Amino acid sequence: MLYDAQLVQKGIPKNFRFYYKKWLRYYLDFCQKYNFKQSDKESLSYFIKKLKEKNQTDQQQKQASHAISIYYEILSADRKKEIPFNHKKKILSSKKEYLKPTNADWRPIYSDLNAEIKLRHYSPKTFQSYRGWVRQLQGFTRSKDPQLLSSADIKDFLTFLAVKREVAASTQNQAFNALLFFFRHILKKEFGEIKDIPRAKRKPYIPTVLSREDFDAIITRLSALIRKFDGVFFYIVSPPASLETQRSQS
Repeated sequence: MLYDAQLVQKGIPKNFRFYYKKWLRYYLDFCQKYNFKQSDKESLSYFIKKLKEKNQTDQQQKQASHAISIYYEILSADRKKEIPFNHKKKILSSKKEYLKPTNADWRPIYSDLNAEIKLRHYSPKTFQSYRGWVRQLQGFTRSKDPQLLSSADIKDFLTFLAVKREVAASTQNQAFNALLFFFRHILKKEFGEIKDIPRAKRKPYIPTVLSREDFDAIITRLSALIRKFDGVFFYIVSPPASLETQRSQS
């Protein structure tokens, strides 16, 4: 792989290379999600800002920046050809895997989506969610002409979410519903029959169990409260003798 070879050439320790490739994958995801050109170095500052918002340490931010700078060097060495984001193939594996986006105009699609959402009085959050999934589908298909999209594209995308991204079952279902709406109301066609899609695994519910120390602390607090209220109750039922004397004299 080109990127692996570049890491070796740069003298990056073997135990660090995994993290460098991880930052590169995150960066490519970021560019695809927010419509940045991967060769546009200005996108790096936005990417690092996003890492900071995600509470990544300064050291992690520096490592990510270095990882992306090595990627830029590969692009420059290859006459600044951009390596489009493609989940079906390994990143930077060989020049034969460089794929050019089709550059179809999707702007009318998003305008129509906005209009359909407003027509049905859906919430702004629903629009943002649906638009996000449509945008991810656009990136996944490399801006394929929307009218040429088929159920096979949807199947590949949903499979990618379950297998590669390992999203939760609820996330995969959300993507399915958003793209179903997109096909029916924007493209004016049906999914067709979609079978054999790997389903995202539902995470088992693990109840929170108190430790022995937590349990003992709760019992201690409860015991103190019980003793306190016992004293109040005893005072009400059996008032002090001095108070009884005052009542009898009055």
